[in-house]
Amino acid sequence: MGWIVDQANDRNTGMIRILSSLVAFFSITSLFAQTPAGEIPKLVVGITIDQFRGDYLEMFRHKFGNKGFNRLLNGGLVYSNVYYDFPNLNKASSIATIFTGANPSYHGIMAEKRYLVESNREISSFFDDNYLGNFTTEKLSPLPIKVSTIADELKIASGGQSDIFAFAPDASQAFASGGHAASGAFWIEDENGKWATSTFYKGKQPIVDQHNRSGQSLTYTITSTSWRPAIDVNRYDVFPYTRNKYNFQHFFVTDKKGDVRLFKQSPYMNKEVNDMAVRLLEAGTLGKRMNPDFLALTFYAGNYEKALDKNYSVEIQDTYYRLDQELERLLDAIDASVGLKNTLIFVVSTGYFDEQETIPDGMVTSGGDFYPERSQALLNMYLMALYGREQWIRKYYDRQFFFDRKLLEDKKIDIREFQQKAAEFLVQSAGIQDVITSYQMLHGAYNQDVQYYRNGFYKGQSGDLFLRLQPGWRIVDPQSDQNNVRVRNNAVVAPVIFFGNDIKPQKIERTIEATEIAPSVAYRLRIRAPNAARGEILGELFR
Repeated sequence: MGWIVDQANDRNTGMIRILSSLVAFFSITSLFAQTPAGEIPKLVVGITIDQFRGDYLEMFRHKFGNKGFNRLLNGGLVYSNVYYDFPNLNKASSIATIFTGANPSYHGIMAEKRYLVESNREISSFFDDNYLGNFTTEKLSPLPIKVSTIADELKIASGGQSDIFAFAPDASQAFASGGHAASGAFWIEDENGKWATSTFYKGKQPIVDQHNRSGQSLTYTITSTSWRPAIDVNRYDVFPYTRNKYNFQHFFVTDKKGDVRLFKQSPYMNKEVNDMAVRLLEAGTLGKRMNPDFLALTFYAGNYEKALDKNYSVEIQDTYYRLDQELERLLDAIDASVGLKNTLIFVVSTGYFDEQETIPDGMVTSGGDFYPERSQALLNMYLMALYGREQWIRKYYDRQFFFDRKLLEDKKIDIREFQQKAAEFLVQSAGIQDVITSYQMLHGAYNQDVQYYRNGFYKGQSGDLFLRLQPGWRIVDPQSDQNNVRVRNNAVVAPVIFFGNDIKPQKIERTIEATEIAPSVAYRLRIRAPNAARGEILGELFR
């Protein structure tokens, strides 16, 4: 009779689970039904601030006015931190995650650039030979984003009637935020300082074209532009570690010509983005029709590489001070054109910060230097000893090793075994905490670490081995943008703010997932979430 009792208990347990699920579902449904989200916004403004830090925001806010950051913080729904659940976070992967509601394993954007094993070359993650550029020689498109974005879903829901524009310092940011359906996605071209776009987008924006052909474009102004403190430097008194209070002056010139790359690290880049946004708002076309429109803007709040103090600099304080003024100008323009009540604004950090940490002379730290080229040479020698004298490794790139897959196939070598032996060898090296193989990510047993790396893996683009370095170690790779990057496990505090459209002011002291932003915005718009979005809806946004 025991088995009868067990079966009855199983049935009762199953019924309890079903009833519990139903109760939870109807409770959530009731919550959203009883608490209206307000009118559908006429305009959505998605603001991404690259390398934006919550600790800096709190430290500097007493220097701000009342109508920029403080207006957002006092009148908005503020989440203390956002978490990106994948490794090697950067401006391209983070922004793609924000606007798709999915991790790189779905949307396919791991970084600004990617490595092509077959041709042994590095290309833009948005390279597309089928489209030309306007005011750029680069051939790019948003098609490498493999899933839909918020803006895409809005365009579909409106039957193509919603206008969508994106302005950003770089192409990757513009594509990731504007998506496939944008009326226009624009960025500042490094070579000529003009606002560029791709012929993928069929719409034209006269405001951009007029600016490019005027004497106000960076093409003509950058060599005479200099960055000085906006206020008396003695008022920048947050950091006791700043060794020199100096009236800096930076010119954006290298080899007697304008250096747009340097300009993009200054707060003047934020003014360029904001100028386009304000002109578009003043033209009176956004937020004026039955269907909502969408404006995506990307600002910069990171370090300036030529600052005297690499961290804790006067320059970073000036950047935040000036960004506060730009936000005030933007919010005023939105209020005058569309009305803040009619506009849903969200502000998100990219969740990382490029450190420029220097170790004082004579100080001995717990870390060390990791040289990828040396590691690659040692690993290849080990593999030669096991499998024969061949160049088994194609390249080290972005903390990954890429193997010569064709060679392995020709030699009929089992890829699982090959990867595992390579991983076992590398993990013994100083500075390497762990090595995860692509086979583990696709076929291995689940654990939290593997899943974390799996979220940042895209088949056909990612490498064979993923390296996790120990905190305190520095990557020394002159061939890479990651040269002299020092590894840290602790993440940057990265706030998220929702504002306008009758959102109730609250401060929520919890961490949210980056993948929760897109479906929540979509719910507010009463449209479908992006097709790969799996995050939960932020309940506080609807109370």
